[in-house]
Amino acid sequence: MLKADSKGVLSGTYNLSGNEACIEGAFVAGCRFLGVYPIVPSLEAVERFLNRCRETGATFIQMEDEIAVLAAVLGAVWTGRKAMTVTSGPGFSLMMENVGLGVMLETPCVIVDVQRFGPSEGIPNRAGQGDIMQARWGSHGDYEVIALSPSSPQEMFDLTIKAFNLAEEYRTPVMIMTDESVAHMKEEITIPPAADIKIRRRRYYKGPKNNYLPFKWDKNFIPRMVDIGKGYKFHVTGLTHNERGYPVINAETQELNVHSILNKIRLNSDKIVEFEEKNTQDADVVVVSYGITSRDVSEAVEQARKEGIKVGTLRLITVWPFPEKRIAELAKQVKAFVVPEINYGQIYFEVERCVRGEANTLSVFHDRSRDNGIHNILDAIKRALKESK
Repeated sequence: MLKADSKGVLSGTYNLSGNEACIEGAFVAGCRFLGVYPIVPSLEAVERFLNRCRETGATFIQMEDEIAVLAAVLGAVWTGRKAMTVTSGPGFSLMMENVGLGVMLETPCVIVDVQRFGPSEGIPNRAGQGDIMQARWGSHGDYEVIALSPSSPQEMFDLTIKAFNLAEEYRTPVMIMTDESVAHMKEEITIPPAADIKIRRRRYYKGPKNNYLPFKWDKNFIPRMVDIGKGYKFHVTGLTHNERGYPVINAETQELNVHSILNKIRLNSDKIVEFEEKNTQDADVVVVSYGITSRDVSEAVEQARKEGIKVGTLRLITVWPFPEKRIAELAKQVKAFVVPEINYGQIYFEVERCVRGEANTLSVFHDRSRDNGIHNILDAIKRALKESK
């Protein structure tokens, strides 16, 4: 781990939107390349990056579409940069093929999806959480991802740093699954001094140039990288490849490729997964939430506890890998789970899978544009408890 580069750190307390806080976190983490195709509701992130480019020595590029955007980000990483993109639902969909390429090339980068509501163009200025399953399964083939879900501008800052650290540690794309509400809300955030922020260094190969193998794993299935402009001779491809990166199309090599990109995440999932748990020790009902929905859950749960209901919360900070072990443990001691989210039951199905019939589960479509959103969560808590008896 390294200390943050002071050039990118605006230490102090500021009133920032989630989008702005995300970019400040990126600069702190050492990001110096942003590739985008502008899309609402992520534009403030682009503006913030542009305003800070010159003083940080960063590079900005706008591509012709989001397919090209992620290709540019992957290319920037292989030239030694830390790189990211910000987008929303339609752009996220276009990036999916190159998400698979990033996974197969084991390229550390950060993809920020400011989710908006509905399929296709949807409602650009309204929050949604409908891309959560796409983050996990959107590209083709077998692979694992890491995806984080901030619930405040401060977490947009903190989790952007964490996303870059995880990307470097596991040499993989990492997603930040935020939403329009968190991205646009303004709150006070604190940026610590550079000396207090730990940044994960890139694992570079340091041996003879002619001996470099871009896909030779260490004991944790993590290959070493190099800057491709420094005279190393090797090949990278999305095809099934050997340690040197050359295409080798057979079952044995395919198994080695896929097992490595799966196992480096799966075998370390206990270290990667992060969640916030409150009042679950004696709870009859546990509310599982993530992102902006968690803020309304807090109010609903507070009211429920005032009414004598034993209810706890599990807030997902890491959505993928999913905290399936903890959900399964809680299922053995509680009567019901409630899962409010701004979609029609994506994480609900994941919770239900982990519960395996041990407890009742209830999905809640949570619409933050309605005044009775908190009331709906409270009503769901009562209904879940009643139906579990």
